[in-house]
Amino acid sequence: MDALRETLANYLDWILVAHIVAVITWMSAMLYLPRLYVYHTQTQPGSESSERFKVMERKLLKGIMNPSMIAVWILGPTLAWITGAYLDTWLHVKFVLVIALSALHGLNVRHWRAFAEDRNMHSARYFRIVNELPAVLMVLIVILVVIKPFEA
Repeated sequence: MDALRETLANYLDWILVAHIVAVITWMSAMLYLPRLYVYHTQTQPGSESSERFKVMERKLLKGIMNPSMIAVWILGPTLAWITGAYLDTWLHVKFVLVIALSALHGLNVRHWRAFAEDRNMHSARYFRIVNELPAVLMVLIVILVVIKPFEA
């Protein structure tokens, strides 16, 4: 395992770049999908507009949001292991926030299924609120990563 860690450490900068790109991509989708839901609520189920939103939502979720979340979950723990940051309290708190972000991802998938089956029961206002939650988590995560408030 130490040999693997040393080998991966040679690529630390590239792994970090890939992680940051995956985070940016995931966050973009996490902020955009609920916004699409806001507009989707304003269409009639089965209408041409509703069907167009279904295509947009599916492509965003399946083509961008899911793959980028998977990349974040592979690259983040890899970075924590290579650098030894998995021992730091700030990273433990960050991990909890990323779990919360992942739960919001799951909520978005649930809403996507409801829209796909024309059974959405939520208002545009609800989705506007849901749209703000990833941004709040993102700010807290960035603070933890940059400031590392629990380090001695």
